[in-house]
Amino acid sequence: MHLLILGGTRFVGRAVVDAALAAGAEVTLFNRGRTAPGLYPHLETVLGDRTADLSALVGRHFDLVVDCAGYEPAVVARSVNALGDAVARYVFVSTVSVYADQTIPPVEGGALLDDDSYGGRKAACERVVLGRYGERALIARPGLIVGPHDPTERFAYWPRRFTRPGPILAPGDPTDPAQFIDVRDLATWLVTSTASGVYNTVGLPLPLPMGELLDICRTTAGSNARVVWRSTADLLAAGVEPWMGVPLWIGDPAWRAANLVDGHRARAHGLTTRPVAQTVIDVAAWDAARGPRGTREPLPAADEKRLLLAGS
Repeated sequence: MHLLILGGTRFVGRAVVDAALAAGAEVTLFNRGRTAPGLYPHLETVLGDRTADLSALVGRHFDLVVDCAGYEPAVVARSVNALGDAVARYVFVSTVSVYADQTIPPVEGGALLDDDSYGGRKAACERVVLGRYGERALIARPGLIVGPHDPTERFAYWPRRFTRPGPILAPGDPTDPAQFIDVRDLATWLVTSTASGVYNTVGLPLPLPMGELLDICRTTAGSNARVVWRSTADLLAAGVEPWMGVPLWIGDPAWRAANLVDGHRARAHGLTTRPVAQTVIDVAAWDAARGPRGTREPLPAADEKRLLLAGS
């Protein structure tokens, strides 16, 4: 199998490359050569900018293309038009944010956004891919993607936080759902699946309670730090920004079902996921090995201290 990856040197793309190589595929990368250009020196890298010119791919044929960095429908359309029938299968990484109503658990076939939001643009990208490739297209809709090399810090924050003294602020309620997929499990499915159509790709058939996730992080770190829960109402009253104020906390009532995505169809079509504890262990090891991060903590110590007092 000859596989083309649009991108391939950042978080999801990097995992797709590794999964493809593990599957014995021949891999070609198409990117601008700006992000980690020396990451895969043994692989063919075709330099180009998909927003403007894909002519370097003209005359090439691939069994599969994985598009893990398509955000604008016009750019995805340019890629689709340039590749055409030179690609046997087109795999597009979308998002559960495409669903119009996030107050109910999103299921495939639900109404999609049709606006200029992030989710709306991703939905438009899906239509471009499906319109050109039909049954030869696979659309994956993950929620939060986590794992080693995640640049967002949202997940790594928690294993890292348990390596420091408490008390530790925990958002919401211990029973609140947390839902995510390990990037390596997603990548393996993208490369090896023969499914077509649209699939929610989340890590577990049922969401994991946030309290259980933090217990796993505590055990991994060997910590005895005290966890203090602050309700969503208290956090909002304290002025915490929904989504970004506390890692993995949403807080927006319009998105109250965003962590209740139904992922059974993808699992019925071969998606398998590793234990959450393994993801936590691997993320903690990666985070420790990379040394100083040079990025701001998602929840600085001063803000955590202030919020620990909220509602008390």
